[in-house]
Amino acid sequence: MAASAPREERGVHNPRVVDLIRPGEGGGVELLMLESRPWGSDPLQLAQLEEKLNAYLGYVQTGALVRDYPQYAGGAVRFRLECAAPPDDDAARMLTAMREFCRGDGIDFDVGPLSTGHGIV
Repeated sequence: MAASAPREERGVHNPRVVDLIRPGEGGGVELLMLESRPWGSDPLQLAQLEEKLNAYLGYVQTGALVRDYPQYAGGAVRFRLECAAPPDDDAARMLTAMREFCRGDGIDFDVGPLSTGHGIV
């Protein structure tokens, strides 16, 4: 998975791209997923979110993240989903399961509002 691909759109709908990588707290790294669509607006949205998460997990677990960004070796990894609207019930249930799954792999996963500074809104 490319850390940045100029011709690829960022967002949950595109699992081929890590939307944003930035330093995390305490020397770790944070990988952001960006969702600008309202929840429930696309029947494929939850499947796309699952595919995106699986791609991020693969990027970390295969060592590709550390190969691309050696400064993050040994640091904590955190996934953050930023979304334009609070998750609906279906999305919230799925996100809870995703959070628990990631926790089992030692990865924090949280959800928050979409920041306007990412250029995706």
